Amino acid sequence: MALTVHSTVGEWLDHPVGGQILAGLLAQGGATPDSLTPARGLPLEQLVALSGGAFPAEMLDGLMAAYREAAPEEAGGSADADAEHAATGTAAGWSERITPGRFAGQTVVVTGAASGIGRAVASRVAREGGRVIAADISAEKLDDLASTLTDLPSGAQVVPVAGDISDEGDVARIVAAADGRVDALANVAGIMDDMSAVHEVSDALWERVLRVNLEGTMRLTRAVVPGMLAAGQGRIVNVTSEAGLRGSAAGAAYTASKHAVVGLTRSNAVMYAKHGIRTNAVAPGGVATGIPVPGQAEFGAAVLRPHQVNILSLAMAEELAATITFLLSQDSVNLNGAIVAADGGWSAV
Repeated sequence: MALTVHSTVGEWLDHPVGGQILAGLLAQGGATPDSLTPARGLPLEQLVALSGGAFPAEMLDGLMAAYREAAPEEAGGSADADAEHAATGTAAGWSERITPGRFAGQTVVVTGAASGIGRAVASRVAREGGRVIAADISAEKLDDLASTLTDLPSGAQVVPVAGDISDEGDVARIVAAADGRVDALANVAGIMDDMSAVHEVSDALWERVLRVNLEGTMRLTRAVVPGMLAAGQGRIVNVTSEAGLRGSAAGAAYTASKHAVVGLTRSNAVMYAKHGIRTNAVAPGGVATGIPVPGQAEFGAAVLRPHQVNILSLAMAEELAATITFLLSQDSVNLNGAIVAADGGWSAV
């Protein structure tokens, strides 16, 4: 089998030629193939976004060049494989399957829509016929999202709204863009901490993480629930984290914020169960989104590092979007208050 940048990390590691080349590259940075075990199911090219600059596109080009030089006859088929990937738009393994019309006639608010999981959710809802109110702090990235989603089904639309979900004025603008109707809300926006333990976390970091991850989720939920109560129906999906299920996945601020999101989810599920509003949460494990991590705290990061070996796999943002859009849709009819651990089995360890 010819290797390409779309082949999975596992396919590269297991290949007699590609595995040696990749291992040699890792060794230059003091790493081993075992360090990529959680990423075995990802396309190799995804390492560029995931690495935060440690694995630049130029390194990927060099890897392919070394492979073609070492196995020229086999590598000749990589061009055909690249062409097939371009035609199908899929990577090796799982591929996204659109459900036409699943969100037709519905308005869905998605926060964090400019990148990562939020972008994947917004994109899928729109391609399945929904009107998406795409909210994010980055106006430029929102415009990019809207410009890439062309040839949408009739009635589908992406409405970019740049703003801070922890600001009441911006929340009001997001809801106003929905023109009085919100069928579903995906609270995806969130920020990471620096893995700091409670004795070393700064007030600024604590307040910022809680403000975005918890207050933002609460404020936007509070703003859309009255309309859902009037309509007698609505679906809310909050993104918590593996850090919302355990204490060993992140620092004190992020862990506290995501545990609080779990509590908010369950409270809402009880409060509105008899009013047609269902609230569920998704707890991702390792996801290849390249979410910025603002440094590594000296004490906390060292404590958490040994626990990170328990991450069984990394998921693509589109894989998380598949779970989230199911919960946003009417197909999740009998789910309320569920915390879905979309973590590849990490929570089972």
